[in-house]
Amino acid sequence: MLRVIYAGSPAASAKSLELILKDSVMSSSMPDQEYKIVGVLTNPPSMQGRHRDLIPTEVGHFTQIWNEARDDGIVILTPEHIKAEEREQIAALHPDIFVCFAYGHILGPKFFSLFKYGGINLHPSLLPKYRGATPVNQAILNLDKETGFSVQKMALGIDEGDVISEEKVTLTGTETAESLLKTCALYGGSEITTILRYTAKNGQLPQARPQEGLASYCSIIRKEDGRINWRDSAEKIDAQIRAYTPWPGCFTSTGGVQLRILKARDAEKIAIQDPSVPKNTMAVPGTVLDYNKQRGILIQTGHGVLIATELQWQAKKVMDYKSFMNGARNFIGTVLE
Repeated sequence: MLRVIYAGSPAASAKSLELILKDSVMSSSMPDQEYKIVGVLTNPPSMQGRHRDLIPTEVGHFTQIWNEARDDGIVILTPEHIKAEEREQIAALHPDIFVCFAYGHILGPKFFSLFKYGGINLHPSLLPKYRGATPVNQAILNLDKETGFSVQKMALGIDEGDVISEEKVTLTGTETAESLLKTCALYGGSEITTILRYTAKNGQLPQARPQEGLASYCSIIRKEDGRINWRDSAEKIDAQIRAYTPWPGCFTSTGGVQLRILKARDAEKIAIQDPSVPKNTMAVPGTVLDYNKQRGILIQTGHGVLIATELQWQAKKVMDYKSFMNGARNFIGTVLE
C-alpha cells in the first residue's frame, strides 16, 4: 500500500483532498493500486472573528470531519515552519509520496528525502507559465483566453519540476479566482488519484516531460492591490474584481468611507444584448452615472462603463445593487475615489 502525505490549506485544496480520500477508500478493493493518506500538512489555525477564535484551515477542518466520520486516524500536522522536529514526525508515518496543492511553504532536500517517490504538486497554470503563488489571479488579470493545471514532480526550484500531466481550461471572461480554483481542484484531484494508483501499482511515478517554453512568474498579492483606479478601463476593473475574489476584494471610497465592489460587469459585454446600456460617456472616471433596475449601478471608468451588482459599505453587510440603492438615495452623481 502506498502511504501518502497531503499538504494544502485553502478550500480548493480541501476539495481535491476530498476527492483523493474518497478514491483511496475505493482503491482498497484493488490491492495492487491501494493507497492511503496517512498524514496531512496544513497551515496553523488562525484567529478570526470578534472573539479571536482559533479556526483551522479548510484542509485541516475537512480532515477532522473525515477522521470523525470514518473513525480514521489521519495525522494532522500544523507547523509554522518545517524543521527537524517536524521532519521526525513525518518520518514516523513512513510515507512513500508527498502530494501538494496550495500549501505555500518552501520545502528543502531534507524534507523530500523522507519520501521514496518524492513529491507531486498540483499547480493551476500551464507550466512554465505563471510559476509562483498566484497563477489563477494572474490569468484573470491578464484577460487570458485559456489556462489550465499541471501536475508536476516537485523540484527544489519553485514550480520548476517536470510535468506529469496537464489539462487546458477555456476562460469565458466571467470566472473569479475562487470559481477557477474550484474547477482546477476538481480536474486536478481526479488526475492525482490516477497518478497515485499508477505509482502504487508500478512502483514509480508516471513518465514526466521537462517544461517547455519561456517561464513567467506571478507575484504575491497585497491587500492594497484591491484598490480600484477608476482611470483604468471597465474591462480591466472587471478583471481586477474577479481576480481578487474572494481575497483581497476590490474597494474604492467616497466621503472617506470605504466601499467594496464585490461583483460587476463591463457594460461593453452587456450592451450587446441591451443597447440601452451606455458603453461610455464623457463623465469624470469614478462618476456614478445612473441606476438601471434591470442591470445594476453604472459607473464611468477611464474607458467604458462598469456595472456594479453587489456592494458593501465598510463594516456593513453585503447587498445586491437594488438593496444598496434603497439606502443610498443620493448616490447618483457621486465621484468615487
